[in-house]
Amino acid sequence: MAPEQVMEGMTEVKIPPRDDIAEITRSSRDLPPAHYTYKIENFSLFSLAKIDNVESGDFEVDSYKWRLCLYPDGNKKSKGDGHVSLYLVFSDSNALPFGWEVNVNFRLFIYNQINDKYLTIQYANGRTRRFHGLKTVLGFDHLLPLSIFNDESKGYLIDDRCIFGAEIFVIKPTGKGECLSMVKEPVSSTFTWKIQNFSALDKKSLKSQVFSFGGHKWTLLVYPKGNSTEEGKSLSIFLAMEDSETLPSGRTTYALYMLRVRDQLFGKHFEKEANCHFSNSIKDWGHLNFMPLDDVNALPKGFLVNDTLAVEVQIHGITVAKEFS
Repeated sequence: MAPEQVMEGMTEVKIPPRDDIAEITRSSRDLPPAHYTYKIENFSLFSLAKIDNVESGDFEVDSYKWRLCLYPDGNKKSKGDGHVSLYLVFSDSNALPFGWEVNVNFRLFIYNQINDKYLTIQYANGRTRRFHGLKTVLGFDHLLPLSIFNDESKGYLIDDRCIFGAEIFVIKPTGKGECLSMVKEPVSSTFTWKIQNFSALDKKSLKSQVFSFGGHKWTLLVYPKGNSTEEGKSLSIFLAMEDSETLPSGRTTYALYMLRVRDQLFGKHFEKEANCHFSNSIKDWGHLNFMPLDDVNALPKGFLVNDTLAVEVQIHGITVAKEFS
């Protein structure tokens, strides 16, 4: 295992490898700890007085009480000899019911008084740790070697003063979520709309009656003479979600469907597949150039019979989301 390195301005300070050091990451930042700062003066007197450890007062983060526990000469019971050992203590356990547990992501800090930066120590990969009735103390046996910490030129202990800190982020499941499923080929998945007097229509667009699939309301939208760039050239057909405004912000409903003009004589229907993530902002989707108007109006082809056009949509699948809490 390669030695750990701590950046000291332009100098790299190598920390001897330890069994647990691979689980720890160290970085440097300008911002002070967000939740608690623990300043200690006359630091050397603790060692002279042979004080094993010192604890801060309680501080509150996310409705829980915490404190810091510092071993100036290392926690020898955890093989922290030759290091400063620093721990986060959950001090609220008596106020919680049997079987309690609190999951946190936390960082501990040492202030570098020379370069005005905070050495940040945390578990690798942002690992979450769990406090519970049998585990109320978590932290770092080998926070920093004493050979580095006690050297004033490194900046951590100057004029016998040092500053530690903590940031604690409690992971609280809200119990909220959603279940997304795909309704494939729902019962009665085909809707057919017969448009009468098609050749005499003078409206730019037509909308079918409302029909329901997958818990949503839909219509077919037809432009008899085409729309936009296809006006006068193609029949334009779209599937429209009529209740898209009821979708929560950011949520979409995916639909896979077939748009079809039925051949009422020979069964050689003209169809095109489409798919769309319908949302508050995307309410309809289909084909501008669904089929040439010349083909629609060609009587021998069987699409227009007795001046009636049969437009159809077949839903292959729709996503359905259900919230739970």
